[in-house]
Amino acid sequence: MKRLAVISAVLLTACGGAQVSRGDARPSYDGIQTRLLDGDLVSFDVTLRGTDDPAVVTRYAECAAAQYALIRGYGFARHVRTNLDKQGGTWRADAVYTISPDLPAGAKTIDAEVTVADCGASGIPTA
Repeated sequence: MKRLAVISAVLLTACGGAQVSRGDARPSYDGIQTRLLDGDLVSFDVTLRGTDDPAVVTRYAECAAAQYALIRGYGFARHVRTNLDKQGGTWRADAVYTISPDLPAGAKTIDAEVTVADCGASGIPTA
């Protein structure tokens, strides 16, 4: 059984997913607030509990950005920055992305449609 958990963790990491650190416990995704900052620049404030892994928090914000891009009729997003804060067992992230119809320049780009599908398969809400 331990080998299966290790294989699952490797596959999840390879697919860009984030790992939950409390055994089989699932994080509690407690909400997304979206703010349009300027034109194609958007801020996502996300809150969640039930993990010690900051990658889970940043992945939640990425899922929100991908869904927002699709809602606006765009196909791509590019990560600008993410600020993380943990108080008690609650994580908060303030993440900023640009959204665009075409693949933006930069290393931290995401294909919105692929990302939303992956988030859904991983059980991460996008709205």
